Amino acid sequence: MSDLSWAACPDWWEKLQAGATPIPALDLDENLAEVAVALFDKLVVPDIPGQPTMGEAAEEWTRDIVRAAFGSINSDGARLVGEIFTLVPKKNTKTTLAACIGLIAMQMNTTPNIRGIIVGPTQSVADTCFAQMQGMIEADDWLSKRFKVDEHKKTITDHYPDPKTGRPLNAKCKVTSFDPAVTTGGIPAFAILDELHLMAERHFAARVIGQIRGGMITNARSLLVIITTQSEIPPQGIFKSELEYARKVRDGKIVEDVRMLPVLYEFPQEMQGDEKQPWKDPATWGAVLPNLGRSITIERLIPEFRKAADTSAEELARWASQHLNIEIGLGHHTGGWVGQTYWPKAADPELTLEALLETSEVATIGIDGGGMDDLLGLAVLGRHRETKRWQLWVAAWAHDIVLERRKNIAARLQDLERDDALTICTHPTQDVDQLVDIVLRVHSAGILPERGGIGLDPEGVAAIVDALQGAGIPHDTLASVTQGYKLNGAIKGTERKLFDGSLRHCGQPLLGWCVGNARTEARGNAVIVTKAVSGAGKIDPLMAAFNAVYLMSLNPAAARRDLSAFLANPVMSV
Repeated sequence: MSDLSWAACPDWWEKLQAGATPIPALDLDENLAEVAVALFDKLVVPDIPGQPTMGEAAEEWTRDIVRAAFGSINSDGARLVGEIFTLVPKKNTKTTLAACIGLIAMQMNTTPNIRGIIVGPTQSVADTCFAQMQGMIEADDWLSKRFKVDEHKKTITDHYPDPKTGRPLNAKCKVTSFDPAVTTGGIPAFAILDELHLMAERHFAARVIGQIRGGMITNARSLLVIITTQSEIPPQGIFKSELEYARKVRDGKIVEDVRMLPVLYEFPQEMQGDEKQPWKDPATWGAVLPNLGRSITIERLIPEFRKAADTSAEELARWASQHLNIEIGLGHHTGGWVGQTYWPKAADPELTLEALLETSEVATIGIDGGGMDDLLGLAVLGRHRETKRWQLWVAAWAHDIVLERRKNIAARLQDLERDDALTICTHPTQDVDQLVDIVLRVHSAGILPERGGIGLDPEGVAAIVDALQGAGIPHDTLASVTQGYKLNGAIKGTERKLFDGSLRHCGQPLLGWCVGNARTEARGNAVIVTKAVSGAGKIDPLMAAFNAVYLMSLNPAAARRDLSAFLANPVMSV
């Protein structure tokens, strides 16, 4: 018996390279599947000169999705494929496919008064999808007789007679933009979401999609289809969680209670993150462009690619995210800080705070505080007592007010709270209290220097200094680390140690996010990383790490090494 779920496709990259749809063989009702494909092939593409049918214009991958969507209903009426998550680059008929699936769902439905929805991230995208459906209906005499199109309400109503009663089925499909009102008006029998990555930027996204999915669970024949491009920013919120889930299902890492069929047109993660960026070779692009030769060609993409590359690294990253599904993040090396290039290879997921404290002969701590809508960052940097390699771990805190004031990153912060060492505080002193607990844990291990073991940005840290000294941390252990150009040595030193492999970090998403946010500017002969340059993306834990690096660069010695005291310390387990 296979250990993989029905939706797993471990050979997905080989399939993409061979031009095949990256899905496994499915146990389908072939009659239903082929009826759906026949309906699909008859639909007209209204915005292409000559108005060809989908049978003439569409590639086979779209038919594979249609087969899976409508051919997976078993004899009990339940679906094997209850959800389809499709990640495909721009210009590969995403919106047209959404319109087609909506019309096929309406034609194959036999249940009176059902409600279906097609949701675009903006009114403009929703209007485009509705126009596609309207054009398909108007181009076909049979569909024009069957469906009533209400342009004002963006609703299509089915007047086909119910085989049992003879009365009109009165099934409706509404095309709408994404807002909380999407969930009103009953439980949808089918829902099609276009461009989930844009929806995820709205603070209510997870709640609305959760309500859609929760309502559909009560209907064994319900169908949820998500068709999206990669995000122009690092994946966050509901898009991040759905994409990660889809990848785990595809790779066979999730095998229980699977309803989702992932159809992901993307390069392998190691290929995306390779510092040589092999995806820049146009010869590789065809694997992730299923409509190649129809709606898109390599020849048309190359000038856009070159223009983006000549404009800036950021513009190239944006272009690649949309046209090649390259995930924005460290793999692009878009930030000005050179350390980003070497960051991924320095990760050691086995390196926890406990392991750092147990194996280090000395450790320094960096702290970087901010305002109420900022992060408080803490970094612990140890020097391994045998290899002398530096090893880094961080934590951060934010007050819940930041979720209101910084809605553009609220979903990202909530992801980091769930996945890593970020705490969103619910009472005023929680951040300082927990920071002090961690500092005491390092102090009790006896590996802090007697002088200059804890480096702080001198601005806005009075409460932290008072709390540390009140907890028994000696005054001489604290050191002011001047920011700006004077931190240049720590920044450059971190780059060098990442490059030569003598600095390892825990591979934390929190610190990875901050490193990805880092931007630099020149000040004379110095290079600085500042919050002002980095904009909305937070970098406080990274700045805390630079403070710790500054102190470690002074080659400190530990005050004492008392491992038994460390192991016996009951203070906060991280």
